[in-house]
Amino acid sequence: MTDAPRSRLVDRLQQRREAYRRKSPLYRAAWVTVGMIVTAAGVGMLVLPGPAFVVIPIGLAMLSLQFKWAERALDLALEHAEKAQAAAKETSPRTRILTAVATVAVIAGLVAWAVLGDIWLVPWV
Repeated sequence: MTDAPRSRLVDRLQQRREAYRRKSPLYRAAWVTVGMIVTAAGVGMLVLPGPAFVVIPIGLAMLSLQFKWAERALDLALEHAEKAQAAAKETSPRTRILTAVATVAVIAGLVAWAVLGDIWLVPWV
């Protein structure tokens, strides 16, 4: 991420924070509850299928309106996302091809195991 989009995000969060402070305590309690659920769902997606690295920052952004710890965690998550994006751009074509081949091999192995093995989760076997 470049500095301009990040500062725009920070500016938007600051505006939201100011508007959030004017909301009723009931609204804020509901917002925090939903933010905790979204964050917990994102953490669950670290081991379950799902876009954890998208959902967790959304939940942290929601919680950052109320809590300083969530604001710091969101800053840290955005910093790690920037580093990961830069590292992904620096990968060589060879690494990308090997990653794609490995992914296809794992999927093919799982499909073969599901078809040839005695897996009760697959209804047609």
